[in-house]
Parts: sequence; structure tokens; C-alpha cells
Amino acid sequence: MEAQLKAEFPADTPPDAIAATPSELNPALVAGLRDLLGERFSTAPADREHHGRGESYHAIQPPQAVCRALSTDEVSGIVKLCAKFDTPVVAFGAGTSLEGHVAARRGGICIDVGGMTRIVAVRPGDLDCTVEAGVTRQQLNAHLRDTGLFFPVDPGAECTIGGMAATRASGTNAVRYGTMRENVISLTVVMADGSIIRTSSRARKSSAGYDLTRLIVGSEGTLGIITEVTIRLYGVPEAMASAVCSFPDMGSAVAAVTTIIQFGIPVARVEFLDSNAMRATNKHSGLTLDEVPTLFFEFHGSEASVAEQAELVKEIVADNGASGFQWASDPEARAQLWRARHNIHYAIQGMRPNARVWSTDVCVPISALTQVMTETQPDLEAASFFIATVGHVGDGNFHLGLCIDPTSAAELAEAEILNERLVRRAIALDGTCTGEHGVGYGKAKFMNLEHGDGVRFMRMIKQALDPKDILNPGKILPAA
Repeated sequence: MEAQLKAEFPADTPPDAIAATPSELNPALVAGLRDLLGERFSTAPADREHHGRGESYHAIQPPQAVCRALSTDEVSGIVKLCAKFDTPVVAFGAGTSLEGHVAARRGGICIDVGGMTRIVAVRPGDLDCTVEAGVTRQQLNAHLRDTGLFFPVDPGAECTIGGMAATRASGTNAVRYGTMRENVISLTVVMADGSIIRTSSRARKSSAGYDLTRLIVGSEGTLGIITEVTIRLYGVPEAMASAVCSFPDMGSAVAAVTTIIQFGIPVARVEFLDSNAMRATNKHSGLTLDEVPTLFFEFHGSEASVAEQAELVKEIVADNGASGFQWASDPEARAQLWRARHNIHYAIQGMRPNARVWSTDVCVPISALTQVMTETQPDLEAASFFIATVGHVGDGNFHLGLCIDPTSAAELAEAEILNERLVRRAIALDGTCTGEHGVGYGKAKFMNLEHGDGVRFMRMIKQALDPKDILNPGKILPAA
């Protein structure tokens, strides 16, 4: 298989090709950072290694030092010093990224904002709140528990809100509530020269000038470092119910989802897991579900609307060959179901000792989802290692978890080719190389294929806002 795929799509430079060796940090910079931060400035090898890795297969590329910031002013002070000495800066939240976002490709300083955990303000009357970048979505929802409100964007991992904004994250609830793009109202951002800006007011609409909020959301720390985020909140639904149903094959499951979305049924979540994903989930989470292509659903609303949504969905999945429609309506059963779904990355990794998961995702128009997933299936069946498919299929987004030995050059090359074939299929169908993982450096080489001459204008924006190229260099934009 490997020779056949290489003949069709020759592999480019390996994704973990060694970056340029960084020069030593300027002693004056080190002294300035120590004066500013004291013991929160660290050059300890273990600290540096921790801040040079994400959750995927990418090799560790540590920074030369780690700065733990506790305020926007401290982030500004760090960036001003780094700008003075032309030193790269990489922002770090929880380290859950999947495409090499936090790798220090050119060395430099890592700014860890994980200690910035203040919930600045909750405004129930306006259905919004402002939090520091290091607040996690679980922390925020725990704080909101008594308000009757919640924040729905749910990538699954213990992510920081700042990191979610930086990567334009989404997750299982996006089909109903949208992604970070739709849910971020305003940002406080430290720019490349250390200046602090606020991207917009809290007004729900504005025609005043360029949309700086949308520019920064998804920029992965390459245009500025997010220190505060103002986000939308939603009322906790009166009723919630989940369901699981099994299908004879992947095509039937995806066709059912396409019909549900085209009928306008407002499902809150609809997740697909293939046979391998179900096998991994049962093993990791102690479940006993059928190990066949499966859909997980969740419905939100009033008691009546939830019942109506569920009945309509039940009819559609039955028409597409589903066997069984198992309810999980009590909170404990629902929590167990979605906990199992959120742990799928580690479930896949657990299928092979000492493996790492090369996790990749694409997104296509919903009408093209069946085609791209069906065309991908033969590649997965012919692969030499375990692969599982999962997806937020309600918005055309799905993921492959390739369980590889990261020390095997042959497996890395095979995974690279499989990934490239998947991305090319998605882009050919007017889709994108990543629906929610982001670009990092792992998918930077696909940007020209997807955006064409638009990449030139992205470079112009980067040059204008970060002329010294110190903010997370080597990410998003492909090599010139």
C-alpha cells in the first residue's frame, strides 16, 4: 500500500523535520525576565520539555525558557522584552493541541497563561461573561452552575478558553451552538510590540471598522497573545436526553445524519464512531455497546420539544437501517456516555502499547460527507496500523485517529500519505484541511492548496502585525 500511495502523492518534508537551532538567549533578556517574574521564570529541562509538546505524535520541541504570567500586564512586559531582543514567543495554555501549535520551532520563550484563571465578570442579563485566558471550560461551567447558564463549546479535552479561541475550537455541541468563531464577543490581546488592545465592545453587533475579533480568533498566537476572552452564554435547557443507535455500515449512519440536518431538526450533538472506535471505547470506558458503526445523539429543549426531536430522529435512523434506539435520559447515564466519547483519543491510544495517536480532521459541506468518508474507508482498511474514525458529523467534520509508533519512519511516512490523501479529498469537495484542530505546523503545507493566493494576503497581515516574526513563528503559513 505504501508504495502505491507514495506514487500517487509523493511525501513532502517530514512533519517533524528539525527546525533551525536557536541561538542562546540574550543575557540581558534573561535578566529582565527574572526581574519581572522571579521564580516564575524557568529554564529547568523538565519545565521546557513539558511546554514543547502537545497531545499528538509531533516530536517535542522545547522552548529555551518558560515564563508563567499571571496578568495581561505581565504578558505585555514579557513580549516587550522579547521584541527588544528579537526573541520568539510561543503562548501555552493547557497543552492539548494536536498539530504542533506549542512546539518552539525556533526556540525562544514560552509564555504559560495557565495561571491566569480569574473569572472577571459574569453578566446574566447580557448572557455573556469575561474570563482570563487560562480559565478552562470545565472551571467556567462549574462557576456558572447556580446561574442557570452554561458555555456550550465543548472540544472534550480540559482546554483553556484562551486556547480554544486561539485555535477556533468547536466540538460536540457545535452543530447547535456553533464554534468559538460564533461565540467570542471580544478579546484582550497583547500584540507583537507588547501593546494591549481590546478587539471590540460587548455590543452584539457593530459596523465600526475591521473585525479584529474574528481576525485574532483562530490565529493560533501568530498575530497576538490572547489574555482575556468575552464569550456568549446560554440558558441551561429545561430537558436533555441522549440516545445511541447502531448501523449496519458507515454509509447508512452518515446518510441518516445528512437527512436529519437537512430536515432542520435542532439536535444538540450527533457523533459518529466507527467499529474500531466503538471497540476502543468499550475497552477504555468499560461499556458494552455493539462494536459497529454508531451514532450518539443529544437533544436539548423543553420536555415536549426534546420528545418531538427524538421521535423524528428515531424515524429517520430506522429508515436508514438502524438497529435499536437506546435512551440515556438520566444525568448519570448521559454523563457516562459523553465521558466515553470525550476520552476517545486516549481510548484509541490504548489499543496499542507505547503508541501515539496521529489525530487529523477535515470538514466538508454536509452533502459531501458520505462521499469523503466512503472514499477514505479503503485506505483505512489497508493501513498497517490501527485507525479509528470519529466525527462531529452534524456539521460535516470528522477525525481519524492513527495509532502509530512514532519511532518508526515507515509508519510515519504511511500516516503522512494517508493524511494527505484525506485532506486532498476534502479540499476537492470544497472542504477544509482542518475543521477544528487548527493548522499549527502539522497542516501548514496544505494552506496553499486550500487558499491559493489568499495565503499571500495572510502573509501581508502577519508582516504588518508582527514584522519581526516573533509570535509563534513557523505556524499556519507554509514556508515561502
